[in-house]
Amino acid sequence: MRRFWCHAKDTIVQIEDSRLSLVPLVLLPGLLCDAALWSAQAGYFANQREVMIPDLSGHDTIPDLASHVLEHAPPRFALVGLSMGGYVAQEIMRRAPERVDRLALLDTSARADTPQAIRRRRGLVAQSRVGMFRGVTPRLLKDLIHPMHQNGPIAVEVMAMAVRVGRDAFARQQNAIIKRIDGRPYLGDIRVPTLILFGAEDQITPVPIAEELHALIPGSTLRIIPDTGHLPPLESPDAVNAALASWLGDRAV
Repeated sequence: MRRFWCHAKDTIVQIEDSRLSLVPLVLLPGLLCDAALWSAQAGYFANQREVMIPDLSGHDTIPDLASHVLEHAPPRFALVGLSMGGYVAQEIMRRAPERVDRLALLDTSARADTPQAIRRRRGLVAQSRVGMFRGVTPRLLKDLIHPMHQNGPIAVEVMAMAVRVGRDAFARQQNAIIKRIDGRPYLGDIRVPTLILFGAEDQITPVPIAEELHALIPGSTLRIIPDTGHLPPLESPDAVNAALASWLGDRAV
């Protein structure tokens, strides 16, 4: 037997060995997200390949998060990262490119934080330490998901993930994001098939950021999902599944 497993909550689903002959898939969640972000993708791909969703809540630097992923990941794997997970994915490409079969970057950036963004993040961390941690409030949802989803089950799930991740992990993740480097000078070294997949209505990492990644990564493919914000795996799961299946090529479902 082989396993689909989720390090964040030690969820293990046993799957027949004969159905897991393809390259493993590692899915990296974003800030205040857990395995639920990738539930549709895990269910779609786990019938043919091992799927791993690491917990990215336990360290406060991007290099340490990358070390955590590499310690637990298979020897070679297809790598997908969204937002903060994309920062970790880029660090893995800088450190251990020989272990990555192919790369997908969703709604992320290679740029370092601006001074304004750093001040905002530090302010959010300071606010989280006063009173009860509320995670993603309804006011913040407008930056994360498309307006059509802001009063439905996707909004509920986004807020629930934030509560599960919690205040302390939020502070660690924000500190990791604040300290990240400008990775643009290294993007030209990527030599694996790379998919850039963004929501057309992403307010946090808008389409020009996707276009920049596409221009700097040789041979990359750019796809934009309409009517979708910063969290395409939740907002447009079928479109994400189709794009990832195409990116996996003959390893597709």
